[in-house]
Amino acid sequence: MSKKPRNFYSRDFKIEAVKLITEHGYKASDAAKRLGVSLSALGKWKYELETEGTPEAAFPGKGHLKPVDAELKNLRNELEKVKRERDILKKAVAYFAEPLR
Repeated sequence: MSKKPRNFYSRDFKIEAVKLITEHGYKASDAAKRLGVSLSALGKWKYELETEGTPEAAFPGKGHLKPVDAELKNLRNELEKVKRERDILKKAVAYFAEPLR
C-alpha cells in the first residue's frame, strides 16, 4: 500500500484560492472542488491568512520561519551567546582574583 504524494502549493496559489472565497463570493466547497484541493486545506489557508494579516507571515514557505518565530530563534541564540561570554568572564575574574604564589 503506497501513500499518495503530498501536494505543495505556492503562496500565490493559496492567496488566490482564499480570494475566491473572500472577494469573489464562491462557496468554500465550490472553490475547493474547482481547484482540486481539500475543503479543510482551503479553510486552513483562509484562517491562517486572516489571523496572520500578511501573506508573508501566513505562508512563510518551505523551510522558512514566520517573522515572529524567526525573531524568537535569533533572540534565543543571542541569549545563549551572552551566557557563554558571561561564563567565560566569570572564570577569568576568578582566575585573576586568586593571590599569586
